[in-house]
Amino acid sequence: MIEKYSGVLIPQRADPCILLAPDSWYYFTASVPAFDCVELRRAKSIEELPSAPTRIVWRKHIDGIMSQNIWAPEIHLVDGVWCIYFAAAGQKPDDNGVFSHRIYCLQCDGDPMLDDWVEAGQVNTGWESFALDATTFTAAGKRYFVWAQRNEGIRGNSNLYIAEMLSATELKLPGILLSVPEYDWECIGYRVNEGPSVLKHNGKLFLTYSASATDEHYAMGMLTADEGSDLLNRASWHKSPVPVMVTDPAHGIYGPGHNSFTKAQDGRDLLVFHARPYPGFEGTPLSDPNRHCHVWPVVYDEQDRPVFN
Repeated sequence: MIEKYSGVLIPQRADPCILLAPDSWYYFTASVPAFDCVELRRAKSIEELPSAPTRIVWRKHIDGIMSQNIWAPEIHLVDGVWCIYFAAAGQKPDDNGVFSHRIYCLQCDGDPMLDDWVEAGQVNTGWESFALDATTFTAAGKRYFVWAQRNEGIRGNSNLYIAEMLSATELKLPGILLSVPEYDWECIGYRVNEGPSVLKHNGKLFLTYSASATDEHYAMGMLTADEGSDLLNRASWHKSPVPVMVTDPAHGIYGPGHNSFTKAQDGRDLLVFHARPYPGFEGTPLSDPNRHCHVWPVVYDEQDRPVFN
């Protein structure tokens, strides 16, 4: 049984994503320390994932687009096709000096661990700028895409946007702005909203995200909406003014964030996230590989809202 405050599930795997698929297998992917490929593994239980064989399904390009800093892959089954959304940069930063990441999609129409994954191209988000951390979910019969992107007209590195999906790789544009870094805890080191993920529970949608620099100040925030509401109306989403998960030195959790959600075999909701085992970095944020994957059960309070810390 997975316990809260359990130890590391898989070491040195940041931005973790676990999918319990209709075939009853658990699929795991995450950023690898070298940021040079997309890696996939699967097992019949979460506890077996650490020892499961891994498969590199795609490697970065030698140069040009998709040749640098392969970040935050997420695996989803969209209209019967396996999709992995990820962010990749070119060799040079954008004109404003920030990373040149864009969001791309890989697809596989067979066995994800045996058959070929092909490049399905860049996901057009409506404008060209630093973009990353795509996720997708369904509600009331519609499929939505949520991602983080820089807007030159808004102070900060990235904001959260949502759009309805026309297909696995095409969005119904324009996207709608959901959240910007505005509270002090979202703006430590960097003004960042990134790493969105959606938890559905009893007619509610809980959209978690991460904010601030990726040291011990990294923390999770949350927006809440009714599942049947107009999810493309920013007013349908209610943002918590305080973080919902923060550093917890007593349990060796520093800078928790970039989470996803999955299900236990008994139907319980599970939180998947990364954290460092110490404050700060050993070297730089990208040279320190020690962001480890944890999995904890989600607890709900008296108001039926998820509690993470």
